Amino acid sequence: MFDITEIEWLNAVYQIAAFFVLLVLLKKYAFGPVMDMMEKREKHVADQIATAEKNREESEKYLKEQRDAVQGAREEAKEIVENSKKMSEQQAADIVKSARLESDRMKEAAKQEIQTEKAQAISALREQVSTLSVLVAAKVIEKELDEQEQERLIQETLREVGDDL
Repeated sequence: MFDITEIEWLNAVYQIAAFFVLLVLLKKYAFGPVMDMMEKREKHVADQIATAEKNREESEKYLKEQRDAVQGAREEAKEIVENSKKMSEQQAADIVKSARLESDRMKEAAKQEIQTEKAQAISALREQVSTLSVLVAAKVIEKELDEQEQERLIQETLREVGDDL
């Protein structure tokens, strides 16, 4: 008869051998393709993560470039506004300066005109005084007069000259 200890060992050896055969078969037909599939999946996920990281970096770079461009545009607009302000202030100063120069020129022209008219008036007045003197002298020469007659003659001459003016 058989001994139970012998059967158990034989059974155990048989189960171990069957397990190893099953393990070899599973490794060749199940674990191999599954592991290949897992490696492919892992590589695919790693590639997608790398692509996503690259896209994120490019997006950040593009966003930074856009921010820099916007900042540059703001600075350029600010500079344009400042230049326009300076130009308008300069033009205003030029207009004021030109107006002052024109005003000074007009004042000088008016002063010259006043001087000319004053000189003409003085000249005309001298002519009238000399004419008056000649008239008075002629009248005095025509007749010798006393003081009262002389005064009347001067007043009369002045009236005549006054009417001429």
